[in-house]
Amino acid sequence: MRRLGELEAEIMDRLWRWRRPATVRDIVDDINRTRPVAYTTVMTVANILQAKGWLLREQKEGRAWLYEPVRTREEYSAALMEDALSASEDRPVALAHFVGRMSPAEIAALRKALRGAERHTDA
Repeated sequence: MRRLGELEAEIMDRLWRWRRPATVRDIVDDINRTRPVAYTTVMTVANILQAKGWLLREQKEGRAWLYEPVRTREEYSAALMEDALSASEDRPVALAHFVGRMSPAEIAALRKALRGAERHTDA
């Protein structure tokens, strides 16, 4: 999985934070609070994200489209981690290095996830 480009990530970040469908105008207006970006540029990138399978697009009243994420931010992060592990010739060693950098709270969450995965595979 390729990492999202800068504007792709900005668009997805807003949609993930808002947790609601939004128009290109909504996204442009929010980005323009911190930096200028053209409506047509955001529209083009939103269409690209839709074509890549990252966004669903549905017709709103009038001519505007509503966009919403297909995957959660957490699913995206998990796919990036999987991709990073795939780059290693020794996945267990790479995973051990990753876990070695985790906080105690993250390790506790990992233990909980592993227990859930074990119950799922035992069933």
